[in-house]
Amino acid sequence: MHDASPAARALLVLEMVQNAPGISAERLADRLGLSDRAVRRHVAVLREAGIPVESTRGRYGGYRIGRGLRLPPLMFTADEALGLVMAVLEGHPAGEDDPVGQALGKIVRALPEQLARPADAVRRLPARGWHVVVPDVEVTLRLVEASDSGRRVRLRYGHDAGREWDVELDPWAVVVRHRRWYLLGWSHDRQARRVLRVDRVRSVTVLPETFAAPSGLDALNAVEEQLSMGWKHAVEVIIDAPLADCRHWLARSLGRLEEIDERSTRLVATTDEPAWYAAQLANLPMPFRLVGSPEVRAAMAELGRRLVAASDPATAGPHPSGGVRACRQIPR
Repeated sequence: MHDASPAARALLVLEMVQNAPGISAERLADRLGLSDRAVRRHVAVLREAGIPVESTRGRYGGYRIGRGLRLPPLMFTADEALGLVMAVLEGHPAGEDDPVGQALGKIVRALPEQLARPADAVRRLPARGWHVVVPDVEVTLRLVEASDSGRRVRLRYGHDAGREWDVELDPWAVVVRHRRWYLLGWSHDRQARRVLRVDRVRSVTVLPETFAAPSGLDALNAVEEQLSMGWKHAVEVIIDAPLADCRHWLARSLGRLEEIDERSTRLVATTDEPAWYAAQLANLPMPFRLVGSPEVRAAMAELGRRLVAASDPATAGPHPSGGVRACRQIPR
C-alpha cells in the first residue's frame, strides 16, 4: 500500500467506504496501513473530486457515501460484477438500445479487462424467453472464462449431493433459454456433444488442455436441438412443405428438421409426453405423416376423437347435470 500512488490510495479508500458504510477512520487506517491523517487527506481528495463522502462523529461515527448530483465511481469484485450482470438479465432482457442495456454496457466498459471480458460474454449470451433460475455466480464466471479462453474443464455435476459425477468437457458456450442456463460443449467421457444445466454444476476445475469451438456454431440452435433428443419415445414426421416453412412453424426445441427435397421435410425428435407432442403437431397448417412413433400415433388418434366429439352438435348440448359438456366455468 505504501508504494501506491495517491490516486490509487484514494480509490482504495473509496472502495472500502462503499463496501463498509460507516467505517471509521481508525479501521480504514488499520486495513490500508496508513495513518489517520493520511486517511483524512485521501477523503478530502475524494470530496474535491465531487464524490459525496459523508462523515459522522462520535463512538459509532464513520464514513459513508452520500447522495450527490453525480454517481461516484463504483468498485466491483469479479463475483460482484458478473452477479450484477446476471441479476439485470434476470429481471430484464436488456437490449443494447434500451436504457437498461445502455447502463449495463457502461458498467461493463468501466470494468478492468479481466472482469469486463466474462461480464460482457454473459451480457451477450444467446437468450430466448425470460429466465429465472440463476446458477451460482462464481461457477458461471469460471465457465464463461473457460469458454472465452478455450480451456477444457472438469466439472462436478449432479442433481444433488447424493447424485454427482465428474464430467470432462470442452465448454463451447453458455446459453440462456427459457428460465435455464445451459452449458454446451463436447464431452470427452462420452465422446459426444452434451448440454448441461449450469445450476447443477457443483464445482469447476480449469484444465491446461485447449480447444476450439466448431466454426460457425449457433449455440442457441445447438442447445435447442440437443434438448429435443434423448427422451423415451422416438418421433419421425414427414411434412409436405419446404424446410423454410417448417422452420417458421416449428420451434427448434421440437426436434431436428432435415430437408428431403424442395417440397418435403423430415422432423426427427424424441419425447416423454406423446399427448403434448401430438398437440404441437396438430398446430401445423400443412399436411404431414407420422412415421412409426406408436405412442405419438395413439395420442394423435385420441386427440382426433376428442376434437371430433367436440365438433359434433349431438354431443355438444347441455350436460345432464345442467352444465356444459366437457367444460367447467371457472369463477373470476
